[in-house]
Amino acid sequence: MNSVQLTGRFTRDPDVRYTDGGSTIARFTVACDRRFKQQDGQQADFISCVAFGKTAEFIEKYFTKCMKIELNGHIQTGNYTNNDGAKVYTTDVIAENVSFAESKSTSTQNSGFGKVPAANTHNDGFMDIPDGIDEELPFN
Repeated sequence: MNSVQLTGRFTRDPDVRYTDGGSTIARFTVACDRRFKQQDGQQADFISCVAFGKTAEFIEKYFTKCMKIELNGHIQTGNYTNNDGAKVYTTDVIAENVSFAESKSTSTQNSGFGKVPAANTHNDGFMDIPDGIDEELPFN
């Protein structure tokens, strides 16, 4: 079974593009902390991800650099020949379901900015979901 679960932070704003047919494609990289420190000092893995359709539109609307995301998906490999004639191999995580991994206030403190819609946060750590967002959620 090809299944991936990731929790990490956007390393940059998602790169969103649109096909001629009107489909949305979002490419982004997620930095995921490693459980154990490597000898070379690397403490995170930088994982290339791609989302399509409604999931890509949701990412474009609500996520920016430094925001924390949880996603489920699968690994997809591919290859192409670059302009120099060399074969390039790719590995991406295809994001099928995404969600916020932290509250807006925590995200804003970590990034200094954010696109998450305004919501009321309570002392219990939960926030109210804004009205009308149900139609936009890709994981109903």
